[in-house]
Amino acid sequence: MAKRFLQALLTTMVAFSLAAAWANEAAPASADPALEARMMAISSELRCLVCQNQTIADSHAELAVDLRTQVREMLQAGKTNAQITDYMTARYGDFVLYRPPFKAMTAPLWIGPAAMVLMGLGALFLVLRRRSRMAADQFEPEEPHESQGSVTAT
Repeated sequence: MAKRFLQALLTTMVAFSLAAAWANEAAPASADPALEARMMAISSELRCLVCQNQTIADSHAELAVDLRTQVREMLQAGKTNAQITDYMTARYGDFVLYRPPFKAMTAPLWIGPAAMVLMGLGALFLVLRRRSRMAADQFEPEEPHESQGSVTAT
């Protein structure tokens, strides 16, 4: 039984070694490296609508693959980067842009984090100021931990 196990293990290891030896780097989808570079530049500026935390250049979702293909086809048709970005924005809204523009609809995205930090700092300031004005007897006294036991002077 041990001999069969070792034979199966050896066969599996050889099969994986051969598969790795035959593996090649993925060829670019376009024969033109300049076109492929433009496609990757545009794709890195568009958000994957499925993943939402990745660009369509980074995502492996089917929609991201379709959008990359669409961007590639539009580039081959002679569209400019701005025309492609405008088309995607018209179709999917500002959400598709990885860095949405600052305007009334996207202002909370830009102002929200700073406002939350300022509100947190303001609340901390108020609590600390209120505590500094309290008398010492209004605080709970510190009690020794039970594991330390009581300390008595002898």
